[in-house]
Amino acid sequence: MDKLLHAQSHTKQWDKKSLRGELRINEPMRKYTSWRVGGRAERIYIPADLDDLAEFLFSIPKREKICVIGLGSNILVRDGGLRGTVILLHSKLNNILLEGHSDEDKLIYAESGVTCAKVAKFATLHNLAGAEFLAGIPGTVGGALAMNAGCYGSETWEIIERVRILNRSGYLKNRDAKEYRVGYRQVNLRSNIEPSVDYSREEWFVGAWLKLERGNNVASKKKIKALLSERIGSQPLNLPSAGSVFRNPPGDHAARLIELCNLKGFSIGGAMVSTKHANFIVNTGNAIAEDIESVIREVRTKVKRKTGIELIQEIRIIGEIK
Repeated sequence: MDKLLHAQSHTKQWDKKSLRGELRINEPMRKYTSWRVGGRAERIYIPADLDDLAEFLFSIPKREKICVIGLGSNILVRDGGLRGTVILLHSKLNNILLEGHSDEDKLIYAESGVTCAKVAKFATLHNLAGAEFLAGIPGTVGGALAMNAGCYGSETWEIIERVRILNRSGYLKNRDAKEYRVGYRQVNLRSNIEPSVDYSREEWFVGAWLKLERGNNVASKKKIKALLSERIGSQPLNLPSAGSVFRNPPGDHAARLIELCNLKGFSIGGAMVSTKHANFIVNTGNAIAEDIESVIREVRTKVKRKTGIELIQEIRIIGEIK
């Protein structure tokens, strides 16, 4: 059921008196991204809660550029920074609860700022199985929904019953999972649902209901422990990165192709293709965003030249070139 979180005049713009969140001006994005790089954002808003976020979205100009992020683990912000407003959801939209009365109808509801690892742990505590893989995703529910994040053979939307979205006008709406066209690392609203999209109808995921199978607490804990052990053993977690940079081509792995081209250890400035996992680009300590983007371009060019395969980015590159 649709819900209007506020019903005030649409002539209202930037009325800060009614807002309860925190507005930061000219803030460096390196503080909010896992690569630890990026220029300054014109504005950053940290909402107090869902109601406050709705109020904020309603109050800003309709043409204001909006970028919503959680842990900043799947984006590269260019050195020229971001125009408009960045909304930070991590640690603010962080409610998670169990709904339903019987084992058959129990659902986990998690807001978009909840970390994927927390969802995995919560499910285990309630003897629900199927969300263990989320422990290996270094992001939030919102980011996982937006890109259909996955690992170890499982993907986010495989366990989604329905989602909650919030649009620019402050409307809260629930949508069934079937209203979306879901693919490998991509999610789009089906064109026959709402074919006309403009700035006033932009919408963002603010929560989701997960449908899981009845499980065993001990078995789930063992599975999570094994997944995390594999992650620690195969990924360069000691250096800033953004996870997998490229999607896996059909029937192959991006890491294998990059390694085939002898690109492990390839570097530009402070950015380097990890020697531990070829599909990770790490910040060795003094990288800027341009270094990372240059490595991405070079890797794609060299892999295409040698194998004929065009690697597709999994991470999003946003912002202005300096």
